[in-house]
Amino acid sequence: MFDNLSEKLDKALHVLKGHGQITEINVAETTKEVRRALLDADVNFKIAKEFTNKVRDKALGQNVLTTLQPGQLMVKIVKDELTELMGGDAAGIDLSGNPSVILMSGLQGSGKTTFSGKLAHYLKTKKNKYPLLVACDVYRPAAIDQLHVVGDQIGVPVYSDKENSDPVSLAKAGIAHAKAQGQNVVIIDTAGRLAVDERMMTEISQIRDAVQPQETLFVVDAMTGQDAVNTAKAFNDVLNFDGVILTKLDGDTRGGAAISIRSVVNKPIKFIGTGEKMDALDVFHPDRMADRILGMGDVISLVERAQEQFDEEEARKIQKKIAKNTFGFDDFLKQIQQIKKMGSMKDLMGMIPGAGKALKGLDIDDDAFKHVEAIIHSMTPDERSNPSILDASRKKRIAKGSGRSVQDVNQLLKQFNQMGKMMKMMQGGGGKKMMQMMGGLRG
Repeated sequence: MFDNLSEKLDKALHVLKGHGQITEINVAETTKEVRRALLDADVNFKIAKEFTNKVRDKALGQNVLTTLQPGQLMVKIVKDELTELMGGDAAGIDLSGNPSVILMSGLQGSGKTTFSGKLAHYLKTKKNKYPLLVACDVYRPAAIDQLHVVGDQIGVPVYSDKENSDPVSLAKAGIAHAKAQGQNVVIIDTAGRLAVDERMMTEISQIRDAVQPQETLFVVDAMTGQDAVNTAKAFNDVLNFDGVILTKLDGDTRGGAAISIRSVVNKPIKFIGTGEKMDALDVFHPDRMADRILGMGDVISLVERAQEQFDEEEARKIQKKIAKNTFGFDDFLKQIQQIKKMGSMKDLMGMIPGAGKALKGLDIDDDAFKHVEAIIHSMTPDERSNPSILDASRKKRIAKGSGRSVQDVNQLLKQFNQMGKMMKMMQGGGGKKMMQMMGGLRG
């Protein structure tokens, strides 16, 4: 996500590196390269031009502080403008109704049904809501079946009626069903088309008028680039929707849709889809996205994901085991499982400042822990709790059982011991300060 744009912006902002002051000449050269980078990322030409004009106007005449070099100042200006361009602040979702009704709209293939499931999962697990999914795509039986599969996967009920071919009455019946069953959020999955057409727009407008949703969300595939922005405008002209959902942002997307769409439709991006799993959904934070585009990482989101997976009681138990030198491979395995729940490895690495550039070109596999887990599962309970008993014959047996080499087993033991030493060091003042800082980020 944004890899190409990040690289080109980095090169553009390097124009000012080493300069003692900001001048019209070096600012013009920098903004020209920034504009080119945005256009390559499929950002609308008018938006790219307006953006670089604002950056230029802010940069010219600014006094560079002794602690801030011209290049650093330009990065800050570009970051602030990117944040503003993408919406400024994170937009919430209106859950005021009883039940709250959320109407999904978008073209066929945009990921509408999958996102409906992700949103239901998010509201259930993060907001303590009791959602109901309503299948209103009467044209594709497979869409109804898909929604039921998604609902079963996340433990959320689905209302459907294959005998009813009227999406408006289906939506109303779904809301009535939710009221009767005590569900307080209704997510209506509507039919999509391969292109914007009058029949489609009329139908979804009729559903909206009939159910009066608290939120009408437009789901768009970020992979379609500038076409996504044009489609969003066409839908907004008819529906006047409340927010945009960008799906498939983890794919090979140039990022132009994420940057342009807010300016074109003047509606916030509310969520982004970052993977296939049902928990691969993030609230869209323009400032954090700007940081990631400029290679600064997203430490706050990384800490938030960690806090969702690691509970305080478990952390205290681990601390005690580390202090007593009883931290074993079973504990290590638990840590791995929790890290895997945080998301794809590539996405997590992108949140670490500087990691994206350092790991450019490397294929980060989501199964990176697979061989580690295989080695640990090949150990006996005694070996996992007391790794010091592992001698040559035991290592050979473990290697054979896991399909790895003895060298791999030795490498894991070495890394495990190094990690143990580091974790013990973290028990001191430095570790406490770090934990306090991470706790503070929660607020």
